[in-house]
Amino acid sequence: MSQSPPRLQAVVFDWAGTTIDFGSLAPAGVFREIFQQEGVEITVAQAREPMGRAKREHIRAILDMPDVSTRWESIQGAQATEADIDRMYEHFLPLQLQVLSKHSALIPGVVETVSDCRKRGMKIGSSTGYTHELMEVVLPLAKAQGYEPDCVLCAGDTPAGRPKPWMLFEAAKRMDVYPMDTVVKVDDTLVGIEAGHNAGCWTVAVTMSGNELGLTEAQLAELCVDERVARKTAIEQKFASVRPHYLIESVADLPEVLENIEARLRAGESPRVICS
Repeated sequence: MSQSPPRLQAVVFDWAGTTIDFGSLAPAGVFREIFQQEGVEITVAQAREPMGRAKREHIRAILDMPDVSTRWESIQGAQATEADIDRMYEHFLPLQLQVLSKHSALIPGVVETVSDCRKRGMKIGSSTGYTHELMEVVLPLAKAQGYEPDCVLCAGDTPAGRPKPWMLFEAAKRMDVYPMDTVVKVDDTLVGIEAGHNAGCWTVAVTMSGNELGLTEAQLAELCVDERVARKTAIEQKFASVRPHYLIESVADLPEVLENIEARLRAGESPRVICS
């Protein structure tokens, strides 16, 4: 009996900057705020650099930046401790809750792309650095706009978040899909793409709606052509360090990529690339 040709079984989307919150604005502002509360100013770039990690680990990563570490010690009189991280994380959660409802609009193209995936017989997974408490705000708002994934993995659901592959493995388990080369990871962060590679998935990096550009849809529309091209090129060069299989401006561009991946699967190609 002839075997059916291999096909894609699932896609796992990130949330902020990929499916909601054009520009990934909600987390970045809150990270700056909690550092300001400690008397330590950080830049937008510093707030955004570790994006994609669980939020407590994100705070730790900012504190480990040499410039921030030096300023912290100068102002606080000592290096940051685990107790400092715990305190800042406790402050982060209520502040993030306050702004989430303002930054939960779907990114254009999400509903149509998810519909396309379902017509292909694919399941829809998702993962995020947000906690379940935060996602209790986001999920009903997303559902009301027409987006309801089959599973949602949050910070704390696995031993570690991105760039480790555990959230993707857990999503695959919950959706009952296998092998991992029939899964596509779509993410606007470098650590998300690394996680996809580490799990053996196809990886698709989102360049213009997410954290790396960090602009609202309206701000992006105001850029002149040369500036838009320059910024997109810079983002693509940054993503090159983690070698995504594909680059797209937003999830609206995903269906064409899925066609290409399925053709490669039928040709016997594998996504397996190990990131160093």
